[in-house]
Amino acid sequence: MHRSAAALALAPTLLAGCLGGDPPPATPGPTPPPTPTATLTAVDRILSFQADYPDWPKTDFTRSTADPREIVRGCPGRDCIPPLDVEGAVEIPAPRGGHARFAPAATLDYAERLPVAVVTVDGITKGYPLHILTWHEVVNDRFGNRPIVVTYCPLCNTALAFDRTVEGRVLDFGVSGNLRNSDLIMWDRQTESWWQQATGEGIVGAYAGTLLRPVPASVVSWGEFRRAFPEAQALTEDTGFERAYGVNPYEFYDATSQPFLFSGTPDARLPALERVVALDRQGAGLAVPFEALSQARVANVQAGGVPVAVFWMPGTASALDQREVAQSRDVGAAAAYDARLEGRVLRFEPGPAPGTFIDDATGSTWDIFGRAVAGPLAGRQLAAVLHTTEFWFAWAAFHPDTAIWQP
Repeated sequence: MHRSAAALALAPTLLAGCLGGDPPPATPGPTPPPTPTATLTAVDRILSFQADYPDWPKTDFTRSTADPREIVRGCPGRDCIPPLDVEGAVEIPAPRGGHARFAPAATLDYAERLPVAVVTVDGITKGYPLHILTWHEVVNDRFGNRPIVVTYCPLCNTALAFDRTVEGRVLDFGVSGNLRNSDLIMWDRQTESWWQQATGEGIVGAYAGTLLRPVPASVVSWGEFRRAFPEAQALTEDTGFERAYGVNPYEFYDATSQPFLFSGTPDARLPALERVVALDRQGAGLAVPFEALSQARVANVQAGGVPVAVFWMPGTASALDQREVAQSRDVGAAAAYDARLEGRVLRFEPGPAPGTFIDDATGSTWDIFGRAVAGPLAGRQLAAVLHTTEFWFAWAAFHPDTAIWQP
């Protein structure tokens, strides 16, 4: 398939994620309706949810922060894309889910360029390859005593992690099958509330208006992750499901100009599917476009009142380009860190080798993981800041007042 013909409808591929196997040929789909502007009354909102989602009888539709007309079904029902649970990490196992099993990174023979979401909590680092997450989207895990959920929405390219403890209660998450602004809506098995993955907000049900506590996550190449953390546990393909791991069920998606199942009008300041490093999630937002960042390789910015260093390096394949993820084009990897260290603010410039960065204060060399690997500061670690590397349309939809970095 040529890229010029890549503006395809993805409903059949979503179904492939539910049922397994290779995705069937794409067929044209309906044009999404425009974003509704009229406000529903509280009663009409409840009636609309009850009429459209009779398969959610336990969800408290009297509580919601989202207009039901903004929500669409991406696949037939809850856990139509099966989540993964780590054994012993959940209170309520997923009836249609699978098992998350891990092995040391050094023992896994994944292709070097495959993208992997990297999450560090309480000094424990784990890797979640996107070629697996694409088929499952939600992993309920535990880092020591911390219950964590690691999530990925392919349609928005959002890899996010959250603490699963809410008001002293540990929640177990799944895939609702519903989307808003093209983004995954999760559900919790305890109350059957719905949660917006891109923001971590409860939008329907008992926890409507509640925010999950986010955990920093970055996406880098498998090769860089394995070399940096050879003993770190990484998600394996041993999930209990027969899936075409390594095959991209959203073939050529990020070459399109129109996001799938997005009912709004994409913010025209950038191409809809341009990747951005998204910062200042609790404020107005700041987007650092990959196109500019890949040229500069470093962005020294202010985000949420904090000096932030954004690093970029080549060598990571897109999870949403070619049929074989390992053969997809190089989109690079980015990560963001608090630039303050030991009472001073560091500014960075690209180092002589790809994936190296030099601070202006000491001339120390740093890597994509925020570690000083040479020079006076060798052994120091920058603190990660909350960020994602997602599609522009998704970030702008939830953060319409976001600023855009320019070098």
